[in-house]
Amino acid sequence: MTDLSHPTLPGSLPDKRQVAASFSRAAASYDSVAALQRAVGLALLGQLPDALAPARWLDMGSGTGHFSRVLAERFAASEGVAVDIAEGMLRHAREQGGAQHHVVGDAERLPLREASIDLLFSSLAVQWCGQFASVLGEARRVLRPGGVMAFSSLCVGTLDELRASWQVVDGLVHVNRFRRFEDYQRLCAESGLELIGLQRRPHVLHYPDVRSLTHELKALGAHNLNPGRPSGLTGRARMQGLLQAYEQFRQPQGLPATYQVVYGVLRKPMAEGL
Repeated sequence: MTDLSHPTLPGSLPDKRQVAASFSRAAASYDSVAALQRAVGLALLGQLPDALAPARWLDMGSGTGHFSRVLAERFAASEGVAVDIAEGMLRHAREQGGAQHHVVGDAERLPLREASIDLLFSSLAVQWCGQFASVLGEARRVLRPGGVMAFSSLCVGTLDELRASWQVVDGLVHVNRFRRFEDYQRLCAESGLELIGLQRRPHVLHYPDVRSLTHELKALGAHNLNPGRPSGLTGRARMQGLLQAYEQFRQPQGLPATYQVVYGVLRKPMAEGL
């Protein structure tokens, strides 16, 4: 089971206990506003090796279980394990089917045996982990030789329009921080796993107004969780300043929100040291 005793993650990333609580609260509303999550997860599925036929797969950071159900359908003869740090998400997912096992757990300390998984699938979850090197180390530990890890994450440049607009208003931390793409490149290269593919792609969503964007982030449980964020309610003057600042980004389709998405596919060598 997960250990959430460490209150603050390195690198000024959010407190994992707050992440778990926030996503647990968002379990009921998450699927109604998860267009980006669906698109990214489907794109990640499309990068899996064609011949992959896992006996057991892991959906790490499984959330409401949407992709657990997709994996269960795609690999009908396999056994599925769903792991998430948010117990509320797992309760919601368990009612929907998909994985045979639902386990509260931390991607940096997986509650799984060594060499017990053939496919580790993780879409838009590892950006909340303080030590991605630990995530990769755990993947190498739990994967069987020849097993595949496929992950998507977010990197620097995500929600830059919102970040820049808040900077005009007060300069405080209002938008979640993410790693640099170069950090993902370095850590994957050092992981001991064979790198099949690693790329960064922008996904741009459009909204009629800023409140539609911030409402969606809250419904996803992905609103600002960073240390240094302002406490209390946002005052009317600051909100008006945000609305005005964001208007400079308006496009014919609406106000853009850019997500810089990292896609990675790695394989555990058939023999250690290769």
